[in-house]
Amino acid sequence: MSPLSTKKWTKQDWENWRKWKDGRDPEAGQCLVLKYMSVVDYVVGRISLTLPDSITKDELKSWGLDGLLDAFDKFEPERGLQFETYARLRVKGAIIDELRRSDILPRSVREKARKIEEAYLQLEQEKQRSVTDQEVSQYLGISVHELRQTLADVSLSAMLSIDEVVYDEETQQMVRSTVLENSQADNPEQYVDEQWKKETLAHAIDRLPEKEKWVVSLAYFEELTLTEIAQLLNLSTSRISQLHSKALLRLKAALSKEQELICNP
Repeated sequence: MSPLSTKKWTKQDWENWRKWKDGRDPEAGQCLVLKYMSVVDYVVGRISLTLPDSITKDELKSWGLDGLLDAFDKFEPERGLQFETYARLRVKGAIIDELRRSDILPRSVREKARKIEEAYLQLEQEKQRSVTDQEVSQYLGISVHELRQTLADVSLSAMLSIDEVVYDEETQQMVRSTVLENSQADNPEQYVDEQWKKETLAHAIDRLPEKEKWVVSLAYFEELTLTEIAQLLNLSTSRISQLHSKALLRLKAALSKEQELICNP
């Protein structure tokens, strides 16, 4: 086992892991759940900020716990990831899968998100720069106020949309240095694909307007909540939510464009 993933384990931790791996010992499993339940609470706390009130934290925790148990079964310390890092991905993946299955987003909201993404794709490809709210609203035939309200409405859709692009279900890896820094690709093709995704995403982030770049950096690299970012930048949480949605839809458009260029050179 890699020292990176086990250096904080006590003798009792080792014993609990051994009992769980060897025979799914329920007492050992309960000890592991208690030890790592904070991972579920962390993920739930972040995701819940973009969800309607109809989805309770108890539901999210239930789905997240399924992801945590899945992480216990599939964790491979030799891959060099901290267990908490790996578990966070599994927990988030389990919650997002259930959100998709629950279909909590009205079709009208998904359609709005798709139209805004298409606007960013078309306009930024045409102008070779980040476009303004005024340009996007004019393209869509709506007011700037309507655009910003729509961006608040599609926050969850934007999060799920970008997640589809940068989250690999098979390897459970996000294209972020905080996760990939210790990972090793299983083959040259996978390594090249990971590098391409990281470079493409980094370039797309670099092209974001300054405030959106700050929101992405603070949310996904410093791992602050949208409320914490709002306090730090002295803006309202709703404004941060709008910036967050815009940034993710721009990134989705940029990544989609690059994928299309590769598939249709």
